[in-house]
Amino acid sequence: MLLEAPGQALRAADLPLREPGPTEVLLRVRACGVCRTDLHVRDGELPRPKLPLVLGHEVVGTVERAGDAVSRLRAGDRVGVPWLGWACGRCRFCRRGAENLCPQAQFTGYQRDGGYADHMIADAAFVFPLPARLSDAAAAPMLCAGLIGYRTLRLAGDAERVGIYGFGAAAHLVAQVARHQGRRVFAFTRPGDAAAQAFARDLGVTWAGDSTAVPPEPLDAALIFAPVGDLVPLALRAVEPGGIVVCGGIHMSPIPSFPYEVLWRERVLRSVANLTRRDGQEFLALADGAPLRIETHTYPLARANDAQDDLRHGRFTGAAVLIPDSGETAGAPPR
Repeated sequence: MLLEAPGQALRAADLPLREPGPTEVLLRVRACGVCRTDLHVRDGELPRPKLPLVLGHEVVGTVERAGDAVSRLRAGDRVGVPWLGWACGRCRFCRRGAENLCPQAQFTGYQRDGGYADHMIADAAFVFPLPARLSDAAAAPMLCAGLIGYRTLRLAGDAERVGIYGFGAAAHLVAQVARHQGRRVFAFTRPGDAAAQAFARDLGVTWAGDSTAVPPEPLDAALIFAPVGDLVPLALRAVEPGGIVVCGGIHMSPIPSFPYEVLWRERVLRSVANLTRRDGQEFLALADGAPLRIETHTYPLARANDAQDDLRHGRFTGAAVLIPDSGETAGAPPR
């Protein structure tokens, strides 16, 4: 499915399939999650995408061919392709372990064609082996919603009372990870979204309510996944002195001005940018042992526009996943 210009619908297209380069792998796509970042790219809210472009950066695929310099992967391996598709490895950020900030980085489904397709090319050094117990559909949202959620939670430090604003794909995973770590979770949803609040309670959160509500007790940290700048001062007011607010999205509407006293008393406001391979390795190891319930709604690849529209309007809880018409069963891991 091809994006030819910002603001346009995706269209089906037949593109030439090239051979993988020396450090690349050719993958047959088994599943690809639909992320809100895909909407930001499609809507033109993220600058300078590669056009025309195949979206999708929560990709589960099987290696069909590997480049001559690839030694750790072979045909038949099942791997995941995340948002970070390549980094230079030489700049000051890469050298200090912050490859997520590499100024030359390339991102899957943004500067590199992604997984809204039957096949794709990926850099072998930036894909992850996947836990065998996860089905293709369940593994797909782990590769961005799960990874970015994990990094956002990690940057909140050892907070015990964690608020989560915007209870979508990332939030429903990070809430379970936080509970698995012994934290208490407070879920904030769109005002009046009773279904999302019930879903959050079903996952074991301590409290669920509207995003404009005051939580029943002060928070140690708040994680914001909804791309709504108005939530920032609300979250700062909800955390106690010394608390931290982490913005986990790649795009957000303008943050309104607020009085300094909302930030004062050593409250911290920070953002998350992308992910590192270390994040992926740590999170997937954790996910392999944690009892995560991953709620997915599958769509055939041809209905990618419908899946994005449903995500945009909050018509489901959990995550949407596209399944190419390959004849394979997306619900079962490979044998």
